[in-house]
Amino acid sequence: MAATCAAQGGCPTDFIAIAFSILSFILLLLWSIFPFIVHKVPRTQGSGFWLPVIQVVASFNLLLSIVMSNNFLRFEKRQWWRSCYFWAVWVEGPLGFGLMLSCRITQACQLYFIFVKRRLPLIRTYFFLPLILLPWVVASSVINMRKPLNHHCHLNAHWAIPVACLHSLYVATLLAVTGAVRHVEFRFDELRDLWRGIFVSAMSIVVWNIAYILNEIHDDVSWLQVASRFLLLLLASILILAFFSISSSQPLLSQISLRRRESREFRSMGQALGIPDSGILAHSELTSRIDPNEPLDKLLLNKRFRQSFMAFADSCLAGETVHFFDEVHELSKIPEDDTVRRIYMARHIIEKYIVAGAAMEVNISHRSRQEILTTSNLARADLFSNALNEIMQLMKTNLAKDYWSSMFFLKFQEESNTRANGHDPEQMAGWNFSPRLSSVRGADDPFHQDHLHKSMDYGNDTDS
Repeated sequence: MAATCAAQGGCPTDFIAIAFSILSFILLLLWSIFPFIVHKVPRTQGSGFWLPVIQVVASFNLLLSIVMSNNFLRFEKRQWWRSCYFWAVWVEGPLGFGLMLSCRITQACQLYFIFVKRRLPLIRTYFFLPLILLPWVVASSVINMRKPLNHHCHLNAHWAIPVACLHSLYVATLLAVTGAVRHVEFRFDELRDLWRGIFVSAMSIVVWNIAYILNEIHDDVSWLQVASRFLLLLLASILILAFFSISSSQPLLSQISLRRRESREFRSMGQALGIPDSGILAHSELTSRIDPNEPLDKLLLNKRFRQSFMAFADSCLAGETVHFFDEVHELSKIPEDDTVRRIYMARHIIEKYIVAGAAMEVNISHRSRQEILTTSNLARADLFSNALNEIMQLMKTNLAKDYWSSMFFLKFQEESNTRANGHDPEQMAGWNFSPRLSSVRGADDPFHQDHLHKSMDYGNDTDS
């Protein structure tokens, strides 16, 4: 019986390993989608979103390829889709383990360029990732041409040992890149997640390689076949959880996970970085009066006015300009010698407002955009100066004049007068204002009262 299941699959240990791998992948899937499903976090553009997605796909490929190529399940007859070279060579190699490690190496290299070199990576991710994966593609192509697999999908010693060394080479590469960024004082979990992946993989890769080689060479020993393939799938299930990380690509998103529900209080990068007075209204801002004759850029320094102006801009579907000003203003509060926090904030602003297709992409010139994206120092104080000047001109031209005649400004004045008289407008039952929609939006709508309160709440949430 043992010899039969060792050759054809279906041993009790096989089902235990499969059940453990399914559980591990479900946990990985929940870990990756939890912030988007529960907290409704908007999906970002670029590698920050796609690299974790590719890691999840590669993890699934790795587990499935081990199951299909090592006779875990018993099939009545051989099917064309059970090709050894498809599962054991291509899916397990370039599309599984190789792709998973390549994603983590890419993330580690991004951290190196951003925090050590202080600039965005020179090579785009969609070029860099295939470049890192190239050795696996070459090795798989050679194996596919030479056809060294036997009828059990196993290699002999001349092929198994070099393949095991290729696995170790990728872990060593990840170790080398992580060592280059170990001195950076990261504010989130990037370095810890890298070391965790390296530690778990380094401890398991030795056992995995031994099991892999024994499984490939001694395919005539029944108990060794059963034990080694059980160990292979078990360690692969641990590896997919240890290697996955969101912190390297989206540090703020990594604070929202199945293990950190209390971290939801960080609603902005400024708060997560501990920027002074981020999201807090000073007493002088609560009671100060606003002179409409002053320049707009000076008025926007007042946080309470900025919230009101932001709510108005959001109602006109042009809020990204004021949000951009707000986050650049938060960046200016970070001391210039605090380069790590400045890089975090600059990277956040670039991914949210500057890159093409960003969630709140601002309308700036190509020259200003390229100046930011190709900068040699992400921590410099004037990184967004030209873009901010262009944004200020847009706000003065398209928003400022309509704001002064809107109900948002009248509401702001009413609250200012109330506070100046020593009263709290939150505790006073005043009348409800209906927003006067400016020419940017359309005609007046005196019955649409809920829109104003939603807009004002949104502005408050931005800085809370």
